[in-house]
Amino acid sequence: MDSSVRRFFVASADTTDERFPVRVLGGPTVLFEYGGLRFLTDPTFDAPGDYYAPDDHQRSGPPILTKTAPSSVTPADLGLVDVVLLSHDEHPDNLDDSGRALLARVPLTLTTPGGGRRLGSGARGLADWESIELDRPGGGTITVTGVPAIHGPGTREEVEPVIGQVVGFVLTGEGLPTVYVSGDNASLEMVRGIAERFGPMDTAILFAGAPRFPVLFDGEFIVLNSAQAAEAAAILGARRVVPVHCDGWAHFTEGRADLVAAFTAAGLADRLDLG
Repeated sequence: MDSSVRRFFVASADTTDERFPVRVLGGPTVLFEYGGLRFLTDPTFDAPGDYYAPDDHQRSGPPILTKTAPSSVTPADLGLVDVVLLSHDEHPDNLDDSGRALLARVPLTLTTPGGGRRLGSGARGLADWESIELDRPGGGTITVTGVPAIHGPGTREEVEPVIGQVVGFVLTGEGLPTVYVSGDNASLEMVRGIAERFGPMDTAILFAGAPRFPVLFDGEFIVLNSAQAAEAAAILGARRVVPVHCDGWAHFTEGRADLVAAFTAAGLADRLDLG
């Protein structure tokens, strides 16, 4: 990474502490400091309202999504961001207009291989298990590995032609906790494969919310529901779970109360970090 982005976050906690700060901003958007760098997931900052397919600039078709609540901050409030971890670029509830504008002033965006091609300069796609090393301020590196995810029920061959490709991320580094960012994943099979390679996890940032649409996959969930998120936490051996992607959009059918109930039923309530 260019030396211009090798910065310390002034108020960063001790990076050897697994409880590094994670700030949930709404929907899938999270800001966290890790190893001296500042990471942002799936940037969504546009106002509540109806949203259309990214290529429907004339809004000639029906809206595909409805945002019901604003982000807790604006892009101007974020300060410097070193890296965006973007699970995919094709849906406005993961990357909206404000988020796209933000990418232009972030040195590096990591995303799917297709997203890397679409977003151009500053974006890099990561294939399954492909890694990139980022320089840490003061020496050392952070390794970010792209990990598999499926945005719906079934196999990739069944899901990706309908809803597109997504990617998750695992962050590691000497003296640092192991972090998993799931992205819009609905597959516990993918979680098991990630746990085999990287588990146990110190922190798992799990996208949940049980989103679904009657016209897609017979109304089945396209990202984890609350019970599946609890099962994923158990599979990962996660010491801390930060749930996101469970508020702010009409197609999210489960919220934080459902997550608390599911984790309590699974005996994992003490793992939840609701901020």
